[in-house]
Amino acid sequence: MTRAVTVRRLNGDEASRHVGALTDLLIDCVEGGASVSFMLPLSRERAMSFWRTVADAVARNERVLLIAEEPEGRIVGTVQMITSLPDNQPHRADVAKMLVHRSARRRGIAQELMNKVDAVAREEGKTVLVLDAVTGGDAERLYERAGWQRVGVIPKYALMPNGEFCATTFFYKHL
Repeated sequence: MTRAVTVRRLNGDEASRHVGALTDLLIDCVEGGASVSFMLPLSRERAMSFWRTVADAVARNERVLLIAEEPEGRIVGTVQMITSLPDNQPHRADVAKMLVHRSARRRGIAQELMNKVDAVAREEGKTVLVLDAVTGGDAERLYERAGWQRVGVIPKYALMPNGEFCATTFFYKHL
């Protein structure tokens, strides 16, 4: 039986209150091999510092932070939309740090998060979204199914948490 989740936007205060839960989620994903800017071993202090920075950016309206929450309040997914971009790109946002806890995968949570990103982007007046994903990974397939257009692949763009190179595929979506 799958449990429903609620996907919602956090304000700066809520983001600050949820730093611990978001830290747990990030550590789980990195330990599971997600290439989301962090290397193994990822210390709790490093992960918490990242989420405090995100919460501050949410409070300044430079980022949108969405979470997927189970009925009892456990955060099992998150994604961000970076809205603080150069003056000549007020219509655009970057989507970043799509994370779904390993225990909650294959339940449609990532798709729900992406649907909410689209809705919030429209509310914010954004008409072009951009993101990148590990080439050949589950996220790449998710984005293609969700209507994102592949731009290209850069080999050896980043490292996996274990230090191995990975190629990165870039995508865009017009809303």
